[in-house]
Amino acid sequence: MRAPVLTFFNNKGGVGKTSLVFHLAWMFSEMGHRVVAIDLDPQANLTSAFLAEDTLEELWDPQKPPKGGTTIFRCIQPLTKVGDIQAPITRKINSRLFVVPGDLALAGFEDELSSAWPAAMGSNNLYRPFRLLTSFWQVAQMAASQHQANLILADVGPNLGAINRSALIGSDHVVIPLAADLFSLQGLRNLGPTLANWRADWRKRVENWNQPDFALPEGLMSPRGYILMQHMERLSRPVKAYKKWVDRIPDTYRESVLGQVPGSLGKANDGNCLARLKHYRSLVPMAQEVRKPIFHLSSADGAIGSHSQAVRDAWSDFKALAVAIAERIQLNNDNDL
Repeated sequence: MRAPVLTFFNNKGGVGKTSLVFHLAWMFSEMGHRVVAIDLDPQANLTSAFLAEDTLEELWDPQKPPKGGTTIFRCIQPLTKVGDIQAPITRKINSRLFVVPGDLALAGFEDELSSAWPAAMGSNNLYRPFRLLTSFWQVAQMAASQHQANLILADVGPNLGAINRSALIGSDHVVIPLAADLFSLQGLRNLGPTLANWRADWRKRVENWNQPDFALPEGLMSPRGYILMQHMERLSRPVKAYKKWVDRIPDTYRESVLGQVPGSLGKANDGNCLARLKHYRSLVPMAQEVRKPIFHLSSADGAIGSHSQAVRDAWSDFKALAVAIAERIQLNNDNDL
């Protein structure tokens, strides 16, 4: 059985996307789901959030011969020669959460994916281009099968390149993190049509291979909503500098991502907004230092006084967001052990 892939994607960087994936991976696992987090960003920030520096040094040391699929790049590297995908060697974070580590070397895979995209529309042997294009999805499903996971969370970089295109054709659901600024709004205008084009172009390629030799992802990329990240509030209202952009997001999302005619729906009742997450400020570096989610910080980590209440607020915020996403993607707990 295939596990659904949920990708958090915005071609504009700096919106807190990786932190969001990190915290939701933890929260979903605490809700009883078995989760695989896969780091498809060549900068590998999600991996560094989960794993200690000594472990990263061991994973990425170019002087040590690779020992199987220890990172996403090691899993797919044989495809650049004459081999096939290697099964991932995941890292266990807790009893229900596992990570397919990222790799800075993944950036070199961009050219292979770029070449495979037009080749998948050819009339010659289609095995290799489709194997390349779906390699991320294949690795993710292997990892999910190893751990009986019922959810895969993918982190990708902030661009519209070939690596992200291959990540997205392997995605069933897409959630878009946004900041309340002009850059996020413009990114949203670019992202929506790009997803629609990738979806249609992947469908053409699948139809071009009448009898595939292995399972292929559907390339649904179904948009499930957006999350307004790190917004600032004063007296329960966004400050004036942010409000202008906050008010423009609902119509822009409906028009650019959903292909709907913008309407007059009240901004406060926008059903596509999954959450408005606060910036937890001083708790963020505190959590990064101990590689914990914010909502796991304790007094031993320095979360004392007003920080204790902020930790409890963070748990409530991420729990509510995880529940909202689970409802949108119809996630069940069949694999809850």
